[in-house]
Amino acid sequence: MIKYYISKNAAILFVGINPHFGSYSIGVPFSNNKMFWYLLSDAGIIQEKREFLKDNRKLKKLYGEISKRYKINFINIIYKPTKNVSTLRKGDETVGVERLSRIIMQKKPKVVCFIGKVTFAKFNGNNKIRFGLQKKFSNSIVYVMHFPVRGYASVRIRELKAIKKLARL
Repeated sequence: MIKYYISKNAAILFVGINPHFGSYSIGVPFSNNKMFWYLLSDAGIIQEKREFLKDNRKLKKLYGEISKRYKINFINIIYKPTKNVSTLRKGDETVGVERLSRIIMQKKPKVVCFIGKVTFAKFNGNNKIRFGLQKKFSNSIVYVMHFPVRGYASVRIRELKAIKKLARL
């Protein structure tokens, strides 16, 4: 199970669609395939090296402290783990979208970063999405980045550096 640490006025709230079984069992978002964590490091959002991030125990400890150390938070719209998003059913996101909307309005993150177009589509109900900046939501800057495991890492690093700049980290 993943415990989500959501702090008030976080610099960045990273939003995923739902956890993979591997991440769910480790208890850390995006830990099944650690590429997202490596990209956070490569972009300078966190300071840990890949060797550190490869160790699940160290990563889990870092995750428990991440909101205080780096002012970043993580959440998934849907808490139910799946192997891939294709097994999600229409409507699985309803409760999570309402929860996420409340969190954004109450906790006021500077930047809300949706991981992938599918994630943002589940949130806003529109499939016509472009990457990058979106319309603000409750005074939070909204950004849609590419999913971290497919394609060139340089694109994701560039996006994360832009998000870091928007968050003034």
